[in-house]
Amino acid sequence: MNEATFTDRIRAFQLTPTQILVIGFASVITVGTILLSLPFAAAGGRVIAPLDALFTATSAICVTGLIVKDTPVDFSLFGQTVILVLIQIGGLGYMTFSTIMAIVMGKRIGLRERLVIQETFSTFTLEGLVRFTIGIIQFTVIAELIGAAILTFRFVQDHPPIEAAYLGLFHSVSAFNNAGFSLFSDSLISYRGDWTVNAVILVLIVLGGLGFLVFHDILRRVKKEGLRLSLHTKVVLITSLILILLGSATFFLFERQNPTSLAPLPLREQVLASVFQSVAARTGGFNTVEIGALTTPTLYMIVLLMFIGASPGGTGGGIKTSTFAVMAIGLWSTMRAKEDVTIFYRRLSPLVVAKAFFLASLAMILITGVTLVLLYSDHLTLQKTLFEVASATGTVGFSTGDGGTRSLAALFSDFGKSLLILCMVLGRIGPLVIGVTALSHVQRSRYRYPEGKLMIG
Repeated sequence: MNEATFTDRIRAFQLTPTQILVIGFASVITVGTILLSLPFAAAGGRVIAPLDALFTATSAICVTGLIVKDTPVDFSLFGQTVILVLIQIGGLGYMTFSTIMAIVMGKRIGLRERLVIQETFSTFTLEGLVRFTIGIIQFTVIAELIGAAILTFRFVQDHPPIEAAYLGLFHSVSAFNNAGFSLFSDSLISYRGDWTVNAVILVLIVLGGLGFLVFHDILRRVKKEGLRLSLHTKVVLITSLILILLGSATFFLFERQNPTSLAPLPLREQVLASVFQSVAARTGGFNTVEIGALTTPTLYMIVLLMFIGASPGGTGGGIKTSTFAVMAIGLWSTMRAKEDVTIFYRRLSPLVVAKAFFLASLAMILITGVTLVLLYSDHLTLQKTLFEVASATGTVGFSTGDGGTRSLAALFSDFGKSLLILCMVLGRIGPLVIGVTALSHVQRSRYRYPEGKLMIG
């Protein structure tokens, strides 16, 4: 009996692209959990419990950054390397690596595989997807290597050369993939005023979070292959810039007088820390100030930024900047009693607007529901619980902390940790993939019911 290939078996079961993505992520999480559970994955004399290994593997593959074990202290070099590989796979999507392996082995990329890639990177068409995927790998390698080289040059001033190179590579990969994992127990607080480290990490977070489709579009414009930037690129760039500026200004305003965060710092460090936290809050995960020491208004503002997240097709999570933009434009159009939702002289499909509100509603229901259950089961404060759940769902990694070097999640019960694992998985794969699939094919009825009247408001 001939052995069926993986692709043949998938076709035999008639799995949809969404199902393939879910199974793929689950498989990688399982392998990662097994590897992190091995005795030599833990630092000498330490033990990684199976649930903690599962939590860490999920946090890495979902590029979240929440930790129940101190990464540089509790994991060995092997364990840290496993985490690094999981971050890279999770950031780009396992299907990207499968595609590259298939190309190297001379295999043909079929329609089903192309559909999976399309769903992974939120592209509009199947045309040129293989070239697009290869371009993503090239862009990723170049960006991460440049970032690693600059960080190594900086870290070598504080660490031996080999260790500095390892630190540079780890933090470059973690930043580009918006993972937030750090080999410093205080994240990047020790480098709060270092412009080199801050600039490199910020640029990498933005490059990974904007979405590969945006850079592909910009590259086409630079090469003069396109007359103008697409509507998607314009919306993503403008929305991202507004969120960064608004988040930075709000953080600075709320924290400038806070004696436990910005107040003791000189003005230049206050500004730098405000910009850094604003960018990192939308799924970057690194922090240069103690998150648990921030004021309540600042924490709530960060929850909103974590909820919005990065952009489609990037390495970050959240409901996405374009989704938020469509909702804002839709609300503005409704306020002005306009029948069509328009932007840049283009009309948006009612289905696109409906999907945006549907996705945001699902995310809100998930965050609210899990927070409510955790408040009952683990008896922590509303503020800290909501912040942790929003961070997990948005795959950010910010946390008010456990009083030490770990995330607040370390204080949760096994049941609480399991719920956060679920939030990270749903946040990474996306409510859009899980819930909106049913809306991907519009069913046009041959008849319509009479219009009814319903009072609202």
